[in-house]
Amino acid sequence: MKVSELRAKSEKELRDELLALRREQFNLRMQQGINPDAVRSDQIGKVRRNIARVKTVMNENRGGAKS
Repeated sequence: MKVSELRAKSEKELRDELLALRREQFNLRMQQGINPDAVRSDQIGKVRRNIARVKTVMNENRGGAKS
């Protein structure tokens, strides 16, 4: 997921994306708890970084970034 793609989305779309990513993160953690070999550990990190990207863009849209 690219930041430029996220910046083109509306606030509602970003909230929906964040919710979907958090659900995916939760599911990956549950799968890891049940069968650690079934989950690729790099996938969990990718989801975490995507969550951070979405939150960053949301803060930028709210005027939190001072650039």
